[in-house]
Amino acid sequence: MMRVMTTKSKNAESFYITKSYKNNAGKSTSKIIRKLGTLHELSEMLGTDRDGVMAWAREQARLETEKYKAGKEQQLVKITFHADRQLDYNCQKLYEGGYLFLQSVYYGLRLDKVCRKIRDRHLFEYDLNAILSDLIYTRILDPDSKRSSFQTAQKYLETPTYQLHDVYRALSVLAENSDLIQAEAYKNSGFLGKRNDRVLYYDCTNYYFEIEQEDGQKRYGKSKEHRPNPIVQMGLFTDGNGIPLAFSLFPGNQNEQTSVKPLEKKILQDFHCEKFVYCSDAGLGSENNRVFNHMGQRAFIVTQSIKKLPKEEREWALTRSEFRNVKDDTVVDLDSLDKSDESSLYYKEIPYSTKQLHQRLIITYSPKYATYQKQIREKQIERAQSMIQSGSAKRQSKNPNDPARFIQKIAVTKEGEVAEQQSFCLDSAKIEEEAQYDGLYAVCTDLLDDPVGDILKVSEGRWQIEADFRIMKTDFSARPVFVQRDDRIKAHFLICFLSLLIFKFLERKLEYKYTCEQMLDTLRAMNFADIEEQGFMPLYTRTAITDDLHTACGFRTDFQFISKSKMLQIQKSSKKI
Repeated sequence: MMRVMTTKSKNAESFYITKSYKNNAGKSTSKIIRKLGTLHELSEMLGTDRDGVMAWAREQARLETEKYKAGKEQQLVKITFHADRQLDYNCQKLYEGGYLFLQSVYYGLRLDKVCRKIRDRHLFEYDLNAILSDLIYTRILDPDSKRSSFQTAQKYLETPTYQLHDVYRALSVLAENSDLIQAEAYKNSGFLGKRNDRVLYYDCTNYYFEIEQEDGQKRYGKSKEHRPNPIVQMGLFTDGNGIPLAFSLFPGNQNEQTSVKPLEKKILQDFHCEKFVYCSDAGLGSENNRVFNHMGQRAFIVTQSIKKLPKEEREWALTRSEFRNVKDDTVVDLDSLDKSDESSLYYKEIPYSTKQLHQRLIITYSPKYATYQKQIREKQIERAQSMIQSGSAKRQSKNPNDPARFIQKIAVTKEGEVAEQQSFCLDSAKIEEEAQYDGLYAVCTDLLDDPVGDILKVSEGRWQIEADFRIMKTDFSARPVFVQRDDRIKAHFLICFLSLLIFKFLERKLEYKYTCEQMLDTLRAMNFADIEEQGFMPLYTRTAITDDLHTACGFRTDFQFISKSKMLQIQKSSKKI
């Protein structure tokens, strides 16, 4: 029997439908079946007072009771277990089902049809679609080597029909058709909703190999992880929502600025994406890249190093007057700001011309960012002071955050003579120089008429592509890279790219309500037990996330028991068949 239960908090009264039952200890208890809403919400929806809401809630409980009784009569499943019968040999009982939700996005991108198109161009008998999809699912749910991924796929509700050697053969085919797959995935992504491709973010990162010798694209370069191993570099374009668009690979010793044009030309030609704003950091915003994105219907917004500005513009940027509040455009002097207000943002701008371009130079000041930078520098000064006192002062490295940059070597005595014994002290001039830049940030753009607030909002969105790299490296374990051949390396990163694409679309389906960790933990825990070969029993905990996953993907697996035929229907639903 279902009943209505209400709970009161400081701000609201909530209505629920509950069901009574006996727990394992034989004691009566209850659980919430459905939340109906708050009194305020239901009163507005029904246009009645509390008594009317209660009457409506009781009717919902009655209907829920009838539904439960009807389902119990029609769907009651009886399975016999024998306490004296041993398990059969080599009989798998545990299956993983979290991939079903990724599968709904995979087929929504029509990647199965792309694989079919590739198969028609080659002579092979293995199922490329099954291999690619399994490599993507395992990269997200249980990232490991290709051999381990093949073994993991054996635990899925739909087990592989291909062999391990087929996986390695498929990698070469995937690498050869990488550009086609990226272009088709972008085109088909329109089936999953409109994309924000009017803003494209670009950034580069690199991945290391557990090897000592250079080979192919694996070259020594500046590793993001500060490792002394050969690396390969990846350039990645995402749309304005951080959903991947296209990627490219290039040798570890190549200047990353030269990677922009080839990949962007591919987007222009193969993706037919011609009108957008290119947004990147200062390292990828060279003069040549800005000029390239000033052509056609494109524009650019790139960060600018204030320290690298010409002297006149740099001195103007460091002057603490002539700033305006972004909210209301009122003129302010930074030295007279309210110290307690750290939420506001201030700006000033001037025309900025180089040899080839007329641009806008926008300088922003954030009190919150200034406080953060000051705290970081003070900790570095403390470390520098400790190095001096302990006698461990060393030569400054190329790292711009090295505390040793604040250490000054004393080469002469107070009398101006050469010191017999070298000593060190804090470089106060260096500290004061860096303090000038606290809270300041610069942006250059060729959008001469757009509001400053809109330009800054686009620039601030660059964090999304950095988050994408973090997901690939940390959650999808894209490095270290264990494959060695250049074609298999390309296939490996194609799989990582498609995995990120599918995961980001699943995030969007859930309206970005959950963190990456919450989603992955939930998907990885969605296991099913085979019950005497009659069907499956879910072994995961039903939560708000599992409810939202089922709603977003259009099928449900959260029944007490799922027959074999019902599970086949669920699998077909996940493929939109």
